[in-house]
Amino acid sequence: LSGLDPAQPYFQGTPIEVRLDKSDADFVDIIHTDSAPTIPNLGFGITPAIGHIDFYPNGGEQMPGCGKNPISQIVDLDGIWEGTRDFVACNHLRSYKYYSDSIIYPDGFLGYPCASYNVFQSGNCFPCPKEGCPNMGHYADKFKGKITGEFLKLYLNTGEARDFPLWRYKITVTLSGKSKVKGYVNVALYGSDGNTKQYQITKGTLKPDNTYTAYIDAEVNVGKVTKVKFLWNNNWINPTFPKLGASTITVESGQNG
Repeated sequence: LSGLDPAQPYFQGTPIEVRLDKSDADFVDIIHTDSAPTIPNLGFGITPAIGHIDFYPNGGEQMPGCGKNPISQIVDLDGIWEGTRDFVACNHLRSYKYYSDSIIYPDGFLGYPCASYNVFQSGNCFPCPKEGCPNMGHYADKFKGKITGEFLKLYLNTGEARDFPLWRYKITVTLSGKSKVKGYVNVALYGSDGNTKQYQITKGTLKPDNTYTAYIDAEVNVGKVTKVKFLWNNNWINPTFPKLGASTITVESGQNG
């Protein structure tokens, strides 16, 4: 059974006979997309973990792309009816949109086991453990034989609009140069299965020999990395023409480390 943001009002905190529960089937997977409290947040979804595995995309409360202004949302690409529904219950309805995208992307929507969304965002639950990460949505049942604990809470990030899946990478850059400068460093990944846009690794004071780390959620699974593009900019004209490079760049895939 797949629970697509199971309902909170009248169901949260009730006995298991009343609501969806992992005792209802051999395998119950849940996608939580609107689990903020009903009052005052108008959250329609249930907060506690209630399945064998529970996915909390983007933390499970506020979905990217749902904070658009009402007019742009109602006059939606999918038509006025879809747009009006999204305006009223955008977070709640993301669950079925993620699910339908998951059918097309069997390797997408990896859920990382973690204590909380904040811990996940800080990179502490990266990469996937040795048994791998389950895929949120249609292919979640591939993980059925690997569950050991009572509840398994899983976290991931998604895009703002279709296509929703993102792939997580850890990028570590060690700088080289003669002197420190102010600016930012961007990196783009190129691989056997596609290329990413540029992602900012750090900004502020850039010091040669210092190492900077960032976790990025890329819009494509690049496969085997073939090239990394390194760019830096100091945003203003510096008469000394400082030079900055990267002595090493390490790319780690969340899927297999």
